[in-house]
Order: sequence, then C-alpha cells, then structure tokens
Amino acid sequence: MSEPVSVVTTFLDALAAGDSRSALDLLDVDIEWRNTGLPTLRGRRATGALVSMEKRGVGFGYTMHAAAAEGDVVLTDRSDWLTLGRWRAEFWVRGTFTLRHGKIAVWDDAFSMGGFAGASALGLVRAVLPR
Repeated sequence: MSEPVSVVTTFLDALAAGDSRSALDLLDVDIEWRNTGLPTLRGRRATGALVSMEKRGVGFGYTMHAAAAEGDVVLTDRSDWLTLGRWRAEFWVRGTFTLRHGKIAVWDDAFSMGGFAGASALGLVRAVLPR
C-alpha cells in the first residue's frame, strides 16, 4: 500500500473507530472538506464538524472497494454508513483526497443525493419497525 493510501485508510479507520483525535492528526490545518450538495467546510469548521458528529453520537463506518494513488492524490471507491441510534444509512461514495506534507489537505466526497435519501428513508423505516 502506498504512503498516501495508508494515510487515507488510517484516517477513515480512526473515524470508524470513533477516534476523532487520531483522525484530526492526519488533517492539514487548512483542510478543505467537500461533500456533494453541502457547503464546503474549511479549517476549524471542518474539524469542528467531525468532533461535533462524534459528540452527538453519529457513527461512521466504511467498506473500501478500491483505492489508488497518483502522487499525493488518492481516489477511493467505497461504501460509507452513518448511524444514529437504531438509524443506519449506507451509500456509495467516490472520494478524492489530496495530501500536502503527508496530511490530508482536501477531502472531496461525491455521492448520489438520491441514493443517500433512499438509504436514509430505508434506515428510518428499519429504525421504527419492531425487531
């Protein structure tokens, strides 16, 4: 595994483990976090959002389908999931991570808003149905 891919997977693994402190150590101080259809977050706003998600009990997990690097740019094809209590939404994500001096400077995730909305609705139905 290349060094840039290792940085990205270590970052995602830390998020999935609920270890925002370790995850934040892998982000450039001027991180730019982009998500389809959402405002771009930069610097402290981006890191604050990650910490806030953890504090609010929002869980994150992922399955990596493929990752490739060209220099300091890492492309990922993965399935991510978000959880909150019994609610869980799993959706496909294409991520592009740009590293600067070994840290993630740009984190750009693209996904289908329709796919996310459908996964969220399904997660809501599953959350309210008796087990």
